This record gives sequence, structure tokens and C-alpha cells, in this order.
Amino acid sequence: MLATISFILRQAEETTEEHGNDPAHLYPHWEELVVGALAFAVLFFFVWKWVLPRLRQMLDERREKIQGELERAEETRQTAERELAEYRERLAASREEANKIIEEARRAADQVRAEIQDKAEKEAAATVARAQEEIRAERDRAFQELRAEVAELAVGLAGRVVGETLDAGTHQRLIDEYIDQVASSGNGKH
Repeated sequence: MLATISFILRQAEETTEEHGNDPAHLYPHWEELVVGALAFAVLFFFVWKWVLPRLRQMLDERREKIQGELERAEETRQTAERELAEYRERLAASREEANKIIEEARRAADQVRAEIQDKAEKEAAATVARAQEEIRAERDRAFQELRAEVAELAVGLAGRVVGETLDAGTHQRLIDEYIDQVASSGNGKH
């Protein structure tokens, strides 16, 4: 590599020594200017005719592609926002529905509790009524037994006092009168 560079430098020195520093060699010749101008014109025409339109087309395609991607991104963003809003609405509706279900369950539980309580109260009242009825029936039965015993005692006592036997009708009438007197006075004392 050094050998190549040193060779190029020697050639440049020899060329400089041969031509010297003549001012005519510093400016280009008119033929060179015409050829350069023609080459520039051909190159400019080629660039203007084929390269610039292709470059414009590539830039337009790139701009359209970027614009399309931006529009798609905007559509995607709007779609995502709509879906998010719909999701939030559905979530709110679901929460509201859950609250309704909970409230309905609460009301149903309250109603069931009230029905059970009402049923228990009715059963208790029925039990109390049955007990009272049984007590009344037992009291009436006891009263009837007592009445029969009192009647027997009264007949026996009356028979001793009177000294004679009473017939069944008289006997029954006397018993009923005595029981009525005892019942009306409360303790049997006048």
C-alpha cells in the first residue's frame, strides 16, 4: 500500500515538473468547457426526465403509505376508544344488574323471613288456641265430674237430712239448683 502511494506521489511530482506553473494550464480550455456543459446538460436532462419523476413517485408513495398508516392508526385508536367505552358501559350495566340481583335477593330473603315469622306466629297462635281449648275442655270435664260428685254428695246428704229417698227428677233438679247457687256465689257461701 505504501508502495502504491509513493508511486502516485512520484508521478504527480514528475507531471508537475514537466508542465511547470504556467497560468494557461490553470484555466480549462474552451473545448473542455463545452464538453463539460454538454455532459452537464445531458446529465441534467437524464436526472430531470427519469430520476426526478421516479424520486417524486417514490416520495409520493412513501407519503401515501405514511398517511395511510396514520389514518389506520387513527381508526384503530378510535375503534379502541369506542370498544373501551362499550366495555365500560357493559361493565356499569353488569354492576347495575348485579346490584339489582343482590337487592332482589335481599327483598326475597326479607319476604321469606317475614313469611316464616308470620307462619311461626300463626302456628304459635294456633298452639295457644289449641292449648286454651284443651284447658277449657279439661275445665269443663273437671266441672262436670265435680258436678256429678257434688250431686251425689248432695243427694246423699239431702237423703240423710230429709230421711227419705228422692226420685231421679227431683234429685237432678236439686243438684242443678245447688250447683247454680255455688257457681253464682263463687265460693258456695251466701
